Amino acid sequence: MEPELEEPKDNSSEPCCACLPYGNKTYCGVLMPTRRIAPFKPKMEGKALYILPTETKYQGEMTDGMFHGKGTLHFPNGSQYDATWEKGKIIQGKYTFADGLMYKEEKWLYCDGYDRRFYTEICEGLKPAGISQVTNIDPPRKIPEGCYDCGDGFYDPKTRVIRDYKKRFLRNADDDEHEWIIHTCRKGWDEFIGHKAKL
Repeated sequence: MEPELEEPKDNSSEPCCACLPYGNKTYCGVLMPTRRIAPFKPKMEGKALYILPTETKYQGEMTDGMFHGKGTLHFPNGSQYDATWEKGKIIQGKYTFADGLMYKEEKWLYCDGYDRRFYTEICEGLKPAGISQVTNIDPPRKIPEGCYDCGDGFYDPKTRVIRDYKKRFLRNADDDEHEWIIHTCRKGWDEFIGHKAKL
């Protein structure tokens, strides 16, 4: 569930250290990291909504500017991570994909060596032969020419940049991620992979 922003409770002209603009309003408990240097940097305390530049939102408890206590990371793709934190480090947590599938470290029954169905196929059943699903999303996303779908966005191997599905910058791929993507992920073009006769 997407976190809700809370408007300031009082109408005083002096904002508290945690009341900052977001969009065209000012909200309490919202801290968006910036690159500007300011003489006073507020630290979040208590319940907060922290918005990262990637639009990932943390809603939960903070102490001394760090995630501390119970909190949830809401990712732009709709998935979320509910966790207990201690001074910014995860003590325990659970990840839930956007489609409702909960990740389990042990006894993971989704897409293992015995059952290769997608989660939507497990929930809604298999399609007839000839129109099988190629991703968990049906119909699958259209991948731009020359790019790969790496799960959280499209990867361009020429620039080594991963952009989210709304074409916003996510990250640069290092050598390991580059190799994994080009060997594992769906690509935006077709190529012959069958037998080639010797000429």
